[in-house]
Amino acid sequence: MSTSANRPSAWTFLTHHARVLLEIARDPQARVRDMAATIGITERAVQGIVSDLHQAGYVSIDRVGRRNEYSLNLDARFRYRTEANLPVRLLIDMFTQHDLANPDETDTD
Repeated sequence: MSTSANRPSAWTFLTHHARVLLEIARDPQARVRDMAATIGITERAVQGIVSDLHQAGYVSIDRVGRRNEYSLNLDARFRYRTEANLPVRLLIDMFTQHDLANPDETDTD
C-alpha cells in the first residue's frame, strides 16, 4: 500500500477566493495580514485575491485613514456557469448564519 493512501486528502470545498470573501463579510475592516493568518495563506496571496474580487465587482475598497474598508456586492452572481444565476449572498448568508448560531466555534481547517 502506498504512503499517500494512508494520508487523508487535503482538498476542501471552498477556494481561497471564497474564504477571502467570507473573511471580508465577517469583518469589512479586516487587515490583509489577519485574513492571511485566518485562512492559512500568504499576505501576497490575499492581496491578489482581493484584487481579483475587486476587479470582478464582488468587492469595493475604500481607504479610511491608513486602512482599507471593504464592502461586498452581495447581488453579484457566481462565475461558474452552473451557479451563474445565483447571487453570492447565498454563500455569505450560509456562513454568517453559521457564525451566529455557533459564535464560540472556530474552523481549524
